[in-house]
Amino acid sequence: MHRRTSILTTIRQLKKPVFTTFELVSASGKSASAVIQGLNHLVKSGILIKIYRGVWAEANKGETSLYAAMPYLFSRQRAYVSFISALHLYGIVEQIPQVVTVASLAHTKTMRTSLGTVAVHRITPELFCGFSWYKGDGSFLIAEPEKALGDSVYLSVCKKRQFGHFPELTFPKGFNFKKAHAWAAKIPNAHARAAVYKKIDVLKT
Repeated sequence: MHRRTSILTTIRQLKKPVFTTFELVSASGKSASAVIQGLNHLVKSGILIKIYRGVWAEANKGETSLYAAMPYLFSRQRAYVSFISALHLYGIVEQIPQVVTVASLAHTKTMRTSLGTVAVHRITPELFCGFSWYKGDGSFLIAEPEKALGDSVYLSVCKKRQFGHFPELTFPKGFNFKKAHAWAAKIPNAHARAAVYKKIDVLKT
């Protein structure tokens, strides 16, 4: 009981909605095995939830967003929310995506967490740009609206099996299609670049 209480006290001293095993080991001064054992006890007691390998959150702090966990899921590599997920957050796609889609330089993969599924799509290094913190000071990185559209079209052209279907899109008045074209201009493959230009123009009309 003392071990569990001590670890829980340390967790609350971190004052973070999501935290990692490494952070807790560093803050508590305990061994990694002792911390993991304590964390697992707290999960079984319903006090914590294990989001993903090495990533945790308190269960009684309200609903923890999968977006809030993004920096911890990608602590060793940069990734940003894009594609349909970003378009939904901007109100361009009304339908709530079943998975959170992110762009990365890492290999394409699917991450299943206790908060939901993350689909990681690998993009060419030339396109790894056009993102910033959500609403300026959020906890995760997100593509600009025009870049999110460009990323979506890029995948639909280059990886149709993974990203073939487009939901209904509603563009706000401030959406800049010239900016979307400018991002698409960074695509190194001329054939893919032309196909993306064409599809953006179709979506515009």
